[in-house]
Amino acid sequence: MKTLLLMRHAKSSWKDPELADHDRPLKKRGQKDAINIAKVMKKKGLIPDLVISSSAVRAVETAKIVIEKLSYSGELIVQDVLYMAEPGTYVEKINTVPGSVERLLVVGHNPGLESLVQMLDDKIDTMPSGALAVIVLPLDKWGDLTLETKGELAKLWRPEELRK
Repeated sequence: MKTLLLMRHAKSSWKDPELADHDRPLKKRGQKDAINIAKVMKKKGLIPDLVISSSAVRAVETAKIVIEKLSYSGELIVQDVLYMAEPGTYVEKINTVPGSVERLLVVGHNPGLESLVQMLDDKIDTMPSGALAVIVLPLDKWGDLTLETKGELAKLWRPEELRK
């Protein structure tokens, strides 16, 4: 069994209209939401063995906040191809993850990330900015993951549920 943590980047800023979409940073609310998700991950023992992120500024910032709050000391792999990727692209990248990784965190974007969660769980769940889906997969190695694999959505946290 493998555990896939799929996280949509936290809320980004549209403050600077001159910035390209890829270069938009997180809003303060997005930073707080990423911290809250990381706190829940730590409390539940959901520390990844590997973190992969889209190269978009908002995704990398989200990943770095989570990494810092988890005291994660492993590798952060940043992938250009995950920027606005379709579900199949996520699967292709996940297929390359070493078998020694039991728990993988992928930080990316909608609509592809939300679609991937829906394909793996066979249910329609929304993934707002900063949401984290925990999917348990019946796999021995990541290379066996396909779009037809059926996992179990063990938990879905949305930032608005964690705000105080």
